[in-house]
Amino acid sequence: MSKRIAMIFPGQGSQSIGMGKSFYENSDMAKEMFEKAGERIGVDFKALLFEENEKINQTAYTQPAILLVSIIAYKLFQHKHDVKPALLLGHSLGEISALCAAGAIDYLDAVELVHKRGTLMQAACEGIEAGMMAIVGLDDESVANICRDARNQENKSVWPANYNQDGQLVIAGLKPDLSSMEETFKAAGAKRALLLNMSVASHCPLLASAQAPLKAELERMLHDPFVAPVISNVTAKPYATKQQALELVTEQLIRPVLYKQSIVAIKDDVDMAIEFGNGAVLKGLNRRINKDMPTLNVSDMETLQKVVEELS
Repeated sequence: MSKRIAMIFPGQGSQSIGMGKSFYENSDMAKEMFEKAGERIGVDFKALLFEENEKINQTAYTQPAILLVSIIAYKLFQHKHDVKPALLLGHSLGEISALCAAGAIDYLDAVELVHKRGTLMQAACEGIEAGMMAIVGLDDESVANICRDARNQENKSVWPANYNQDGQLVIAGLKPDLSSMEETFKAAGAKRALLLNMSVASHCPLLASAQAPLKAELERMLHDPFVAPVISNVTAKPYATKQQALELVTEQLIRPVLYKQSIVAIKDDVDMAIEFGNGAVLKGLNRRINKDMPTLNVSDMETLQKVVEELS
């Protein structure tokens, strides 16, 4: 019996200099995808990804870079193995990579879309000292309650943003408010409350101004049908139509990423997962969320060959 496989895609934070180089140097298709993506948005991806620079960590460039490498990894895998996905999902930005793998958006349109998504997110946070903070060692409910109380009682702008795994939750909001709550989280039992090096506040209401323009781009670029359902970051449930994607991906900007909940939700629907893209961030999270669901990763030509051999 063939394995039921979830194809999964990472989000921001997985980027690093040198990502995609193995693909670029060993695949004519990958090289062509680099060049066409660069032409589409006016970016030299070879310089962005292979040379030391500051742009790689600026969200308008980080997002298309991560998506491009993820989709190259996925397309190279497809050329070597004919297994079809049972489900597709991604972490934040990775949900758009998943839509691309589902056939709901062309990869060049997706590169343009996430470039604009990053630009819109940055613009929404200009001049407001937005940021994000990782809370380690505290349960989800406690973190959510502390954020809610801070909003209701102290008028602070803080919200849960990424549910990554038990004991690891990222919150978003205004940096001064986040910083002021470090001791509150530690007093509640958190091992760490670490302000992240970010200038945007992802997945919270501070990004509301980006929703309408993003939805307009989604309307223009998305299409039916999907080759497999995509798991929504907003609901942790599958969807498979353009109309659903329009609403859910737009809502994703201001709602927390339910990654942990998504992996738990699909445990009976898949036998394993394969992560496509730089590094193996989601592979590590999956191991801690559900050790009974093995996760492989395709991040370069070597890991691609290993995955193909394991599935053969």
